[in-house]
Formats: sequence, structure tokens, C-alpha cells
Amino acid sequence: MDAMETTLPPERLDAYLRRIGVADRPARPTEEALRDLQLRHLRAVPFENLSVHLREDVVLDGTALVGKVVDRGRGGFCYELNGAFAVLLRTLGYEVELLQARVYGDDGRLGIPYDHLALRVLAADGGGRAWLADVGFGDHSHFPLDLDERGEQKDPSGVFRIVERDEPGADGDLDVVRDGRPRYRLERRPRVLADFTTGAWWHRTSPESPFTRAPVASLLTERGRVTLSGRRLITSEDGTRAERPLDDDAELLAAYRDHFGLRLDHPPVALHPRP
Repeated sequence: MDAMETTLPPERLDAYLRRIGVADRPARPTEEALRDLQLRHLRAVPFENLSVHLREDVVLDGTALVGKVVDRGRGGFCYELNGAFAVLLRTLGYEVELLQARVYGDDGRLGIPYDHLALRVLAADGGGRAWLADVGFGDHSHFPLDLDERGEQKDPSGVFRIVERDEPGADGDLDVVRDGRPRYRLERRPRVLADFTTGAWWHRTSPESPFTRAPVASLLTERGRVTLSGRRLITSEDGTRAERPLDDDAELLAAYRDHFGLRLDHPPVALHPRP
């Protein structure tokens, strides 16, 4: 069932909220509650691509995505994380639309269509103001961004701008820019979860996809971020970055467990490792 058709029964809603550290349901779907929900989700549910390297299927179904996050204690990549978050928000009474985006590469070129899934969210007290909510882009904004604001938006992770593209073929698309660098190009047309099937398949199978080259898990922390890329554990705390290799399998599995809450039986093996 599509994420936009799925809602959670009360006990499942409460289980999801516990997963992200929310003790009580928000009384109303407000903008303040949305900010809190996004931040808590980013700090509790890791961005991770381990299903690719554990040879697990990725099921783009609202119920399955919530089950992966809540019951299995896992994270996922954008389609999974924002797909599950859409179910949570919709159950709480927010108006939610799925939007597709193409990610800018390091060379400034745009990636494939349906490269990324993000959310357009309306709160009950916003007077129609639309928010860009995103818990599936790794190191990105901590709080939702105002989709209608064209000036600078300050966030703990940087200064963001939403820029309208008016060149031929852009069709009113929006560039999401962080610290002067475009991160992704967002389409405004609402989509359904099934539309992202091809993008998800490409990202979990293609040697050209960055997600098939090495296992990655990353989580926002109160003082910075922790990332496990391959066998390199990278921590950033209060602006100080540290990196160390994890050569022993037991040490690697312990890092997945202790830093990300991911309990694995064996280390993931890269699907298409870097040469």
C-alpha cells in the first residue's frame, strides 16, 4: 500500500513515536511539532544502505517501510526513510505530498530522475505555508525548510535557500541550496511511492550508484554526526572530526550496534566495491 494511503492504528503510531523518542502524541499537527519530529527522527533513525550490501530486498510499501524502522530497528535510504516518515506525519494529521528530486553530483551534474524522495508538508497552523521535510538525505537540514521562502534560511547545519529555476525545461523546479552549493533539484508535482521503484532499483543494483560501492550508516547526534563508511568510523563532535579504521569484524559489528542501534549477524559485503 502506498505511503500516502497508509495510516497507522493507535498502537503502531505510539510504537513509531517511541522509536524516535517522543513520549506523547502531538496534540495537533503544528509547525512546531513538525520541527521536533524531524529532528528526533534524524537523531534516532540512521540513514543507511545496508540492505543493498546484505542482499535484502527494498520494498516500497508504506506498511513495510514502517515495519523496517519500527519493528526491525533499522533505517534506510531516502525512499524508505521519507516514505515511512510520510506515513507517520499523515497519521498525525499533516497534509503530505511525495516529491521527486535529482541530486547534484560533485561535478555539478544532476543525477537520474527519481534520484531522491522528499516531502511537502502542510501543518494545521501554517495558513497554507508548505514545508520541505526530509529525513532521508544524510547530512542535511536539521529542521524543515520553508518551501515558499526565497531568502536565506539558517539551520544548525548551514544556510539554505530555495531557488526557482526558470531555464527551459525546468518547469518551475526548485533548487535546494546549502551554503551556496545546490544539493538537489526538486519537482513540484506530487508523486506516489510506486513512482520511485525504478530509482530505488537503480540505486541498489547499478555499479554507477554511490549506494552500491560501500556500506554506509550515518546518524545525527546532539554534538555532531557519526558515520560508518565501509570499515571507517568517522565522528564529528563540536566541529572536531576523528576517523579510525575497524579491521576486526567483531569491532565493526559492535560499532553498528553501539552507534546506530543496528544489530547484524555478519558484516555487510560491498555489492560493487570501489576499485
